[in-house]
Amino acid sequence: MNIAEHKMIVVSAPSGAGKTTIVRHLLKTFPQLGFSVSATSRKMREGELNGREYYFTTSSEFRLMIEEGKLLEWQEVYPDNYYGTPVSEVERMNSLGLCPVFDLDVVGGLNVKKMFGDQALAVFIKPPSYEILETRLRSRGTDTEESLQNRLDKAKWELTFEKEFDKVIVNDTLETALKVAESLIKNFLDIKD
Repeated sequence: MNIAEHKMIVVSAPSGAGKTTIVRHLLKTFPQLGFSVSATSRKMREGELNGREYYFTTSSEFRLMIEEGKLLEWQEVYPDNYYGTPVSEVERMNSLGLCPVFDLDVVGGLNVKKMFGDQALAVFIKPPSYEILETRLRSRGTDTEESLQNRLDKAKWELTFEKEFDKVIVNDTLETALKVAESLIKNFLDIKD
């Protein structure tokens, strides 16, 4: 199966910008879309299920997937914390007649865009400000101060890439961001009301 013949949607953002919330909304709104489950070597968080949010692996299992060419793209996002897109997930979406939606970090999103060009719509979700992003991340209560600082440092760097994406959505008011995202999907997939 040639996955390059199919359209795909890439949604990327710094951690805490609202990317996952927007992706979940789009999946509920458009039956043409399917969520491409990524693989990761990070620890599973409370409430997550293997195969729903991610395919959870060990770092060594993930490195083996890299060696065997089983990933469309991958990144070592934090030391020994890998994230990547299994080729099998994209093939699964295409076999179901669905347009895959990727919820990827910024580098992974740009890599997919470079691979697939106009077949991929790359959307960057941007927080209204760095300060608001920090407040959102702190309110999660899922990180130690050290890991939170790592996320914030990475977010500063990721925000410098927004111009490389096809579209940027500022997630200030969630309702507005969702409407903008819906409009982008309708246009890209040529969906009529």
